[in-house]
Amino acid sequence: MPAYILAIFLSAFLLFQVQPIIARYILPWYGGSPAVWTTCMLFFQVGLLVGYTYAHLLVSRFRDRPQWQAGIHLTVLVVSLLLLPITPPESLKPTGAGGSPVGGIVWLLLVTVGLPYVVISASGPLLQHWFGSVVEGKSPYRLYAISNFGSLLGLLTYPVLFEPNFRLGQQTGLWSVGYGIYAVLAGLCAWVLLRARRESGQLDEENAELRTVALPAPWTDRILWVALAACGSVLLLATTNQMCQDVAVVPFLWVLPLSLYLVTFIVAFDHARWYFRPFWIPLAAVSIGALVYLLNQDFSDDELPLSIQIAIYSVAMFASCMVCHGEMVRRKPHPRFLTGFYLAVSLGGALGGMFVGLLAPKIFTGYWELHVGLMAFAALAGICLRRDVSGGHVSEKGRALAYSGGVFWVGGMAVMAFYLHAHFAEVKGSAISSTRSFYGVLRVDEGDAFTDDHYRALYHGRISHGRQFLSDQFRRWPVSYYTEESGAGLVFRYHPA
Repeated sequence: MPAYILAIFLSAFLLFQVQPIIARYILPWYGGSPAVWTTCMLFFQVGLLVGYTYAHLLVSRFRDRPQWQAGIHLTVLVVSLLLLPITPPESLKPTGAGGSPVGGIVWLLLVTVGLPYVVISASGPLLQHWFGSVVEGKSPYRLYAISNFGSLLGLLTYPVLFEPNFRLGQQTGLWSVGYGIYAVLAGLCAWVLLRARRESGQLDEENAELRTVALPAPWTDRILWVALAACGSVLLLATTNQMCQDVAVVPFLWVLPLSLYLVTFIVAFDHARWYFRPFWIPLAAVSIGALVYLLNQDFSDDELPLSIQIAIYSVAMFASCMVCHGEMVRRKPHPRFLTGFYLAVSLGGALGGMFVGLLAPKIFTGYWELHVGLMAFAALAGICLRRDVSGGHVSEKGRALAYSGGVFWVGGMAVMAFYLHAHFAEVKGSAISSTRSFYGVLRVDEGDAFTDDHYRALYHGRISHGRQFLSDQFRRWPVSYYTEESGAGLVFRYHPA
């Protein structure tokens, strides 16, 4: 059905186009902190969860009455049209210094894009359910791959097409026009659903045969859906935080990890053959090993180019998320339970976002959530492999290989834990003070003690923002940003007091 494909594609395109648009709009209002993007991501993940919950409740409460599903959704859609355009008003700008601006950002997003975002979030599972009801013999899960392709296109076209060619006000206006087109397509999908209902007298999905054949997934699989989705979300956000902290807060470093994250959904949901364990799990293990080595060595830009460092982060995140989402798809339920599956996936994503965006800044003084995410990934991958072996899904020969591989996997986890702890201990050991706020991690390090070069240095993430020697001989020497040849040094040289 072209109407369903177009509506699902456009809703996903708008879903991920609005994220960089709004984040770019408000970034200067909050001082350019990477936490602006993290907070926006948290809001959008929770919004996605609300949309999926709404779709699941709509389908489960009115499973035998599609006319109610269509009527309620179209009513909510019409109400959301009244809130356009999505341009943030100047009245929502922060007015001054204070505590964490997370609450202000969330409120701004809620009143500008909240309801439209929830509506298009619900479109994926809801329209896929409608599609499965009117089209016999085709799996609606492939539409999820189309949906994620639309999301990916929305992300990639923003930095190369929309951001350089349109002002921010024009961008929000174009998005609002696209939302209006989506509303027309959603209405057409509802009409197709109701026409099919009238012609058949009952939806194919609801016949007695399907009721007896389609069994719900066991609770262990449902828990794994949530856990795997949460792990992928943590790895996405923690990797983005780490790169933005060490490089720069630019849209490219927001879009790159999120694009790779979406590609894993596209590949995993398109067809089961694309997730080939003997390829993806070793790739994840090797790339994570390279990432842990990179963290421990703390290379400067001269020692290892930023492009290579970004590539290591990206490959490790991509391969790990591919394993998370591939294992999730291996356990997907019958299409009858599609909305519940997507609800579990969105719940996991939201929990991961809450951990990185809300909990981690409160309990950690550094960016340690990446370490937590890597260990959680290794544990979950091991659990998935172990369940397949214990469930009798492999031959005796495969079982022996699996047990041998399990020994190496546990050993690899122990080595990774050792080096992650070594990195943690090294950073904590050299710091005499470390604080984390909305704007990042500030750390005061001390080095070369008991020598004439004894110093203290201020770091924001990995970047040095000044140092001072502590010995009487050198303590008045201007260094770092303030040498005699720096801008500050030239001012004092040519404009002495």
